[in-house]
Amino acid sequence: MIPVCRIEDLPEGESVRIEIDDATPAIAVFHTEGGFYAVDDTCSHQDASLSEGWVEGCFVECPLHAALFDLRTGAPTCLPARRAVRTHEVGVLDGMIHVRPAVREEAVA
Repeated sequence: MIPVCRIEDLPEGESVRIEIDDATPAIAVFHTEGGFYAVDDTCSHQDASLSEGWVEGCFVECPLHAALFDLRTGAPTCLPARRAVRTHEVGVLDGMIHVRPAVREEAVA
């Protein structure tokens, strides 16, 4: 698990973007009233940062074209997005938020 930040450094309704390495896409970590969630930071519709979007409940709205994603599943709930964003495991240990990046699926030839 990769440490992100302390719980008190990520207020409810806010998000933070983390970059792990050049091979791993950036991840957006969200604090909602339902807990902590992490998804790939880039909208599946177009190149926009979801960490810059608006959080309401367990959903984030893309700041570019208002696509809405369920943070629990990564699924889009409206157009223009049609593909889900990948979700990542989030845990809290000793007041620190951690993320375990999901394994990237290999492209099928």
